[in-house]
Amino acid sequence: MKLLVVCALFAVVAAAPQDAQDVQILRYDADNDGLGNYNFVYEQSDGSKRNENGELRNAGAEDEFLVMRGSYSWVGPDGVTYTVNYVADDQGFQPTIEQGPGGAVPAAVVASLLG
Repeated sequence: MKLLVVCALFAVVAAAPQDAQDVQILRYDADNDGLGNYNFVYEQSDGSKRNENGELRNAGAEDEFLVMRGSYSWVGPDGVTYTVNYVADDQGFQPTIEQGPGGAVPAAVVASLLG
């Protein structure tokens, strides 16, 4: 459920009106070893950023799982940069939210994400 809320929040931000022709990809790097480990990062001219690292744990075992660590950020319509840092592993999705000066993520959104 928390993952759904975070994805929905990210989708709302990504759907904010903007001229897509003006947004440029400033940086994009990706690496995948083909064995379950990967990382990627991108930055866009509108201030959006995302990075993620994945590591396969207990490879080949019955309790094999993927640990993902990362963050994504965007500049809101209020000019404030919002960042979600997260870990997703065998314990679930664990986000933390940061906001720049002057920002305010509604308390209900924070509560629903952090449980």
